[in-house]
Amino acid sequence: MVHENTRKFEIRNPKSEIPFMEQLIKTLPTILRAGGYSTEVVEAAAIAAWKHLAGDNLSNQAVATKLTGKTLVIAIADAIWQKQLQSIAGQLLFRLNSALGQPLISRLEFYIDPEFAARSSQPSVTREAPATAENEVSLELWSAANAIQDKQLRKVFLAAATSNLRRREQQG
Repeated sequence: MVHENTRKFEIRNPKSEIPFMEQLIKTLPTILRAGGYSTEVVEAAAIAAWKHLAGDNLSNQAVATKLTGKTLVIAIADAIWQKQLQSIAGQLLFRLNSALGQPLISRLEFYIDPEFAARSSQPSVTREAPATAENEVSLELWSAANAIQDKQLRKVFLAAATSNLRRREQQG
């Protein structure tokens, strides 16, 4: 017996609402091959894969900062998150490497960033990805990006990779 007052609730999958990010993630293996698996391209791909895997909820608590060798370094808010994430590190590694198309990451390093909590509690400012001129990007990175058919997707990838390179240069 069905009552007229019965309401139907739909569970939404947030990932299905973001086809653009899904498309980027699906192109990562192609981008990596086209980029010749250069350190910069692998790092940008690994960080993008982590951001996708983390989603909105986890990305407020854990942010991939760099790839050192085959270790993805992730800044986290506190020891509770560190313990939680370490307990599922194997699952996270599997999902990351699946997105990358091969085992490019062998270890996740979760470190507590004392400034992370302060940064994550501040309201985030949404801004558009900066436009990236062709002459600001290395030939190697540009050739990897050319494997991306979608112009907007290519622009986002180049902006992310360029931002990552600038950050690394500033860190020394």
